[in-house]
Amino acid sequence: MPKSLPSRVLATVLALALVTGPTAAQVNLPALGDVGSQDIDISTERRIGDQVMRQIRIDPDYLQDALLQEYLEGVWTPLYKAAKQLGHIGDETQQRFAWEPFLVRDRSVNAFALPGGFVGTHLGLIAMTASRDELASVLAHELSHITQRHIARRISGESTGTMLSIAGLLLGILAATKGNIQAANAGIMTGQAVAAQMSLNFSRDMEREADRVGFALMTEAGFAPAGMVSMFERMEQAYHLMDSGAYPYLRSHPLTSERIGDARTRLALAPFARPQGLAEHALMAARSRVLMDPRVDAWKALQAGPAGSREPKPGGNPYEPVGLVYASALASIKLRDFDRAADNLRECEVLLQLIGPSAAATRLLTYLRAELAEARNRPLEGYAALEPLKGEKSRPLMMQRVALQLIDPAPEAARDAADALQTRVSLHPEDALAWSQLAVVWTRLGQPLRAIRAQAETRAAAGDINGAIDRLRSGLRQSRQPNADQVEASVIEARLRALVYARQGMLAEMYPGRYIPPDVELPN
Repeated sequence: MPKSLPSRVLATVLALALVTGPTAAQVNLPALGDVGSQDIDISTERRIGDQVMRQIRIDPDYLQDALLQEYLEGVWTPLYKAAKQLGHIGDETQQRFAWEPFLVRDRSVNAFALPGGFVGTHLGLIAMTASRDELASVLAHELSHITQRHIARRISGESTGTMLSIAGLLLGILAATKGNIQAANAGIMTGQAVAAQMSLNFSRDMEREADRVGFALMTEAGFAPAGMVSMFERMEQAYHLMDSGAYPYLRSHPLTSERIGDARTRLALAPFARPQGLAEHALMAARSRVLMDPRVDAWKALQAGPAGSREPKPGGNPYEPVGLVYASALASIKLRDFDRAADNLRECEVLLQLIGPSAAATRLLTYLRAELAEARNRPLEGYAALEPLKGEKSRPLMMQRVALQLIDPAPEAARDAADALQTRVSLHPEDALAWSQLAVVWTRLGQPLRAIRAQAETRAAAGDINGAIDRLRSGLRQSRQPNADQVEASVIEARLRALVYARQGMLAEMYPGRYIPPDVELPN
């Protein structure tokens, strides 16, 4: 990932301390209130996390791939439920924290927890894991940092008593996840040099606690606890590569012989569990390898990958050969080498039968066939490819069908897409990708006000409340034109009032006791 993410976060954390712009200056707002020596409470922690996520969600490397997001949530959700079952998540944190995993398009091996229950996972991490159990071990560790309030405790321990120092710590967290010296130096310039450099280096006690709690979560959630040990061993082997910048997770979560030994001891005492979902993980790791690096040279290398040995690595995933060919197929689609992609797909199906059939992997190959049809601008072939999944009620299926409908010239296709997306956003208004697709559909159907409202909701779902309000105001101006849809204009006006009111409420929490005029924007 380019350096844009930490740079954007730098702007965010500075805004946490200083409200800029002439409008803000006129009301003389202070720096988010004075925390003093008090601990970071749950509401403040969530507020800080939301502030950073507003910047992350609008970053180009915030990945919205329906299949990978579904897979990530499929690993995350059992861990979250296990944490609740074991009593690690109290009622207040359950209600106030986001508990949201998200994907970052980056080829480095990394994952990180943010205040308020957000966990970012780099595609490079998924790509290097051999099983979902290894991925679960990392997510369980990061989830444990959240449930044990390590982030808040770390911030409180390093803070000098102001939100500026908290912001400096947060900048250090994200700079460290990238190994980005330039961004770290920018954090130092805020006057929080030591804090910014040390922010993600949890104490040894915290790391041990996250290991212990994470191991228990894995076991309770039904994952093979051996995944944590094999992940440690994999990271230990890669330790000598740490300085290359490819393994920032090692920099922020340094391995020690003690931690590795403790994990092996726990494994010896844990009940045996056989790894599950190896075929599905092999394909999702392969998908990550393609999407994590959008350079043509990287895609060509993956396309040529299966030309050599297709034997899995010793102790690795037996379905790795299928993953290699899947990566070649997807890379070929990106390179518009459609005949090669079709050949790869057929080879995947043959390999899958030889190694061992898997319904989950077969489903993923079905989606890849539909992606190929979409890339070839053949919507009817795409619909036919998805026919085996017609009974499925999933977000990936809906989004893939919509993608095909958007290239389908049939008049009813766009209307069907609008109906599906409208149903989706009514049930899940936080789905920014669905809103953005709905904006495209409404534009195609000649509904400009509805398209503007969908664009505004896209920004609102991403946390860009200022941008959403600006877009709705633009829609309100357009609604004054002759023949404008007055029903939709009323919807826009009501939504505008609701967002302005919500923004004032958010600012009131940030600056208690101050009058907040309606035109004051959130820091960004």
